[in-house]
Amino acid sequence: MSTEPFQTVAELVEARANDTNPALKFEGRVWTWAEVVAESRRRAAMLEESRVDGPFHIGVLLDNVPEYVFLLAGAALAGAVVVGINPTRRGGELARDIRHTDCQLIVTDSEHRPLLEDLDLGVSPERIWESDQPDWESSLRDASGADPAESPRPGDLYLLLFTSGSSGAPKAVRMTQGRAARAANSMLCTQHDVPYCAMPLFHGNALNANLFPALSSGATIALRRRFSASSFLDDVREHGGTYFSSIGRVLNYILATPERPDDADNPLKFVLGPESSAADMIEFERRFGCPVFSGYGSSENAIILTPAPNVSKSALGVALEDQDIAVVNADTEAECPPARFDADGRLTNASEAIGELVGRNVADNFEGYYNNEDAAAERMRNGWYWSGDLAYRDTDGVFWFAGRTADWIRVDGENFSSAPIERILARFPGIEGIAVYGVPDERNAEDQVMACIEPSRSVEFDPASFETFLGDQADLGTKWAPRFIRVMSSLPTTGTNKIDKKPLRADAWSTDDDVWWRADPRRSGYRLLTDAETADINRTVEASGHVRNP
Repeated sequence: MSTEPFQTVAELVEARANDTNPALKFEGRVWTWAEVVAESRRRAAMLEESRVDGPFHIGVLLDNVPEYVFLLAGAALAGAVVVGINPTRRGGELARDIRHTDCQLIVTDSEHRPLLEDLDLGVSPERIWESDQPDWESSLRDASGADPAESPRPGDLYLLLFTSGSSGAPKAVRMTQGRAARAANSMLCTQHDVPYCAMPLFHGNALNANLFPALSSGATIALRRRFSASSFLDDVREHGGTYFSSIGRVLNYILATPERPDDADNPLKFVLGPESSAADMIEFERRFGCPVFSGYGSSENAIILTPAPNVSKSALGVALEDQDIAVVNADTEAECPPARFDADGRLTNASEAIGELVGRNVADNFEGYYNNEDAAAERMRNGWYWSGDLAYRDTDGVFWFAGRTADWIRVDGENFSSAPIERILARFPGIEGIAVYGVPDERNAEDQVMACIEPSRSVEFDPASFETFLGDQADLGTKWAPRFIRVMSSLPTTGTNKIDKKPLRADAWSTDDDVWWRADPRRSGYRLLTDAETADINRTVEASGHVRNP
């Protein structure tokens, strides 16, 4: 292959046309790259022949199956746009995603087709195709193979990828052929690597860390239909997986499986674990004998932070040399002062150091949202890219995550964010997962701190020990101690395994789970919240007109 970087995904696909090395392993079958390209050309011809007036957008509602890969490559050749549909969405929300992105055709299968029944999709039933039915192969055979009118260009739209929706309705992020090709040219892997791809192909994590780099380098993708924590190690060994990309709580799920003496006997060279907890990354390295790297890169791809050497796993990392990244006070647009830490490495000036993570020279990296100019304008204010993430930066230029902008909490006139509190509470023994968020204060128009705790298996939450623990944390702000503590067997997650606080905020204290609280937030002593007390708080909050943070 040429040593010059490819400008489009279409070029990358065509460059593999004569490559007889293995490209794809899936459930006992292997395809060479030449076979993948041949299958992709058939899809390109079929898509071209099925095209109608309007945006050339193809919705794909499938698990991680080879058909998804063939469609992604085929759409690149045809100049079509793939809309990755999240199969964990349901009903009206699923229909909204499809209508919002103007899909003119949907490719699914018999397992997922029932999710679309009786929904207003804006797509006629005959334009919903099931790829595991006999007529699918007939359609591929009958396609004439007509070439598109012109070759795709770097600026042509290629993918619409939905954000996780953890802080609002999912937005469809635009990805052009050029941006996808740049991700491929990053050369995350070599021809001899085997990326183990178990994260969903409707999300940028699997595409940018697995499919695109493999397409560029000629590596062999080990494709998993759906992620399975219990099958993870056996799969990696069977396929010779050399690296694995994860997101959210995936490492935690793997660590919850029974430990075996030979866990470290595996071919993994490294693991990518963005949004994993520091504790999980450290434990994964110990147990499986390979390094875990985190870093930062949102679906919008405007800001990229890379892991910094000899820095805590809790850190996001440092900015690329050509990016001007700052932590900014959203009200004044002034840069926040650097974070200060005590001798034990604990943040001491959170109120002034935390602000929004902003890219001041990355406007060209953000390709916008489809059919949502207001959201795009909110991201790009005054020529800067506002990430919607809170952070702080130390004097060495290392950035640390402090939550989403929706995670601001205001108690007794003081503003602070949830992530530093979560890091403190995670020190309490026997906690598997933690989410901190604001709930209405029935006494005024501000908030109270609520924490949802997922105890480790076979561990019973002890409120008295927890309160003693809180008193021992020197870096716990005076307003940070949770007034409400919800104990939950499993924290809710999005379709990409990120903790989802939206339902927690919506429930607040109205839940069948145990909720411990301090009736008077100024006094110690947690006790179980009763049904009568729940009703009283709800009445008071309703009467006050307090609007909950969504």
